[in-house]
Amino acid sequence: MENLKNKTIGSFVADDFRTAAVFSKYKIDFCCKGNRTVTEVCEKQQIDADVLLQNINEVLQSENSGNIDFNSWPLDLLADYVEKTHHRYVEEKTNVLLPFLDKLCKVHGGGHPELFRINELFIGCAGELSQHMKKEELVLFPFVKRMVKTKGSDGILAQPSFGTVSNPIAMMMNEHDNEGERFREIAALTNNYTPPADACTTYRVTFAMLKEFEEDLHKHIHLENNILFPKAVLLEKDFVAVE
Repeated sequence: MENLKNKTIGSFVADDFRTAAVFSKYKIDFCCKGNRTVTEVCEKQQIDADVLLQNINEVLQSENSGNIDFNSWPLDLLADYVEKTHHRYVEEKTNVLLPFLDKLCKVHGGGHPELFRINELFIGCAGELSQHMKKEELVLFPFVKRMVKTKGSDGILAQPSFGTVSNPIAMMMNEHDNEGERFREIAALTNNYTPPADACTTYRVTFAMLKEFEEDLHKHIHLENNILFPKAVLLEKDFVAVE
């Protein structure tokens, strides 16, 4: 039990994504801040570490049906999955949510002024995530795939223009933190996505979509921060880079 207290939150979720539900229950950020240990988190948030670990153990001992073991995937396949599943999701849902939020501001903004701030935050999120994903798709992911291919052919990896993979990864993780903070504010402003009593159908649908968007973003960031990025750093160390 004591050893588990020194294990990071991200490692638990990387090993079994079902534990994410436990951390979410205790309002513990497992994606953007997954590098913290159980002890660190529990001390900061005044949570009983033994109780938390007991909850986690109950999940781990329950039957695991249909849970995908992303931790065992090759990095090139995982990068493709993130792009084709989570990047496409962001693109699709932002195109729906932006006009919905704009409509809510026009129709309900007078009685619910917090909608303007929610709209402002999501517009910022849509713009930043668009740029963020392009950097991954055009720079980081191709290099990860090149490392996997070169490793498989026992080739020599040429040094990239960004020096080391840790440099773009540090940038991506910082941007993940920014989006995590942005959505924490959105969640607070929406009372955890609870529509008001006078909410129309569009209002309710929009809040439900925002909640789903945040949940998908958590999975998206988790796969990168806790699995893809650390393994990419380790893979790069297997090579002797050349100019």
